[in-house]
Amino acid sequence: MTAAEKHQAARTSTSVPPPVAGRCPPPRGGARLNGRAGIRDVAAAAGVSITTVSDALNGKGRLPDATRSHVREVAERLGYRPSAAARTLRTGKSGLIGLTVTTYGEEPFTFTEFAYFAEMAAAATSAALARGYALVILPAPARSGPAGGGGPDVWSNVALDGTVVVDPSAQDPIVSELLRSGLPVVSDGRPSDSLPVAAWVDNDHEAAVRGILDHLAESGARRIGLLTGTSTDTYTRLSTTAYLDWCERVGQEPVYERYPAHDPCAGAVAADRLLARPDRPDAVYGLFDPNGTDLLAAARRYGLRVPEDLLLVCCSESPAYATTAPPITTLSLKPGRIGNAVTQLLIDAIEGLAPARPVQRVMPTELIVRTSSRRGSARTTVSAPRAPASE
Repeated sequence: MTAAEKHQAARTSTSVPPPVAGRCPPPRGGARLNGRAGIRDVAAAAGVSITTVSDALNGKGRLPDATRSHVREVAERLGYRPSAAARTLRTGKSGLIGLTVTTYGEEPFTFTEFAYFAEMAAAATSAALARGYALVILPAPARSGPAGGGGPDVWSNVALDGTVVVDPSAQDPIVSELLRSGLPVVSDGRPSDSLPVAAWVDNDHEAAVRGILDHLAESGARRIGLLTGTSTDTYTRLSTTAYLDWCERVGQEPVYERYPAHDPCAGAVAADRLLARPDRPDAVYGLFDPNGTDLLAAARRYGLRVPEDLLLVCCSESPAYATTAPPITTLSLKPGRIGNAVTQLLIDAIEGLAPARPVQRVMPTELIVRTSSRRGSARTTVSAPRAPASE
C-alpha cells in the first residue's frame, strides 16, 4: 500500500459513519438536546411557528390570549426551559436580577438573619425562576469599605437586568446610583419621593399599627409602649408615626425607645431600658423580629408576668414565637406575597411590559393572636419598676 493509500485509509477509519437506516440525525437549532425540549419541539407540538412560541413565552407580540395560553401549556408539558445563553445573545439581557437590603447595618448580609428576608427572598427566587431569571443576593452596607460589600461599585462586576431593593432609606445612595445607571428598580417598601423607582410593594403599616394598639387596649392595656428603630426607611417611620398619632388620639403619653435595628445587642438593651422607665408600659409592641424574645427576657428580669403584668406583640415571621413561654402574638407582613409581587413587577419592567406610570401596590397584613396579648381582666394601674431579678 502506498503512502497516499495509507493516508486515505486513516481518514476513512476516523470519519463519521454514514447514517443508519431508521436513526434520526442529531437535533439542530433549538430542538431536543440531552433529553430537554427545545423551542422547535414546542412549536411543532403546539402547531405554531418558532416566533409565535418566543412571543408567547416572553409576553411579546399581539397574540390572542388563547394562543398564548396554549403555547405556555405545551411548553410546560414538555418541560421546556429557555436557554439563558441564547437569550443573552438574542436580547442583550443576562437573565440575572439583584436583591439587596440597603438599610440595616455595615455588615453586608446582616439582613439574612431575619425570617422576613429569608421568606421574601425564597419567594422572589421561585418567581424569578418561573419566568426564566435567576436571583442574585447582593451586599449593600450603609457605606462602602473593607468590612462591607463595597457599595454600588461591587455591582459593576455582575451583569444585572434590574434590582429589587428592600426598605430603602429616605436618601438611599445605592438606589440613587442604580437609577442613574438606568437599571429598572423595584422597591419592597415605599421609597421616598426622591427615589423614582419603577414600582413598589408595601403593607399598610399605619393601619397595622393602629390595629395592634387597639387590640392591646381591648385586652386591658392602659399604657402601651413601643420599641422602634433609628433608620429612615418607611416601615420604621410610618409605624412610629402611627403609634404617636394613636397616642395623641387616645390621650396617652408616648412611651418608646429607639435603637439601631440591625444590632441585636442594642435591641436587648432598648427592651431593658423600656421596662426600667418610671412610666413603664403595661403593653409593648416591638417593630422588629428579635423584640419578642428581648422583651420576654427583660420582663423576667424585672419579675413581670406575661400576659398578667405585661402584654407583648412583635412583628415577625418566625414560627418560634408559637412555642415560647408564653406564645407571643406576632404581626405577619406576608413576605412571600411581597417577594413574588416585586419580582413579577421587576421582570415586567425589564421586558417592557410595565405601565407608563409607576405601580404602587399595598399588601395585607395578619395579626396572629397568641397568649402574650390576651389578658383575662382589664388592669387599670401599672406598678412602679423594680430592680432586675438576680440571674
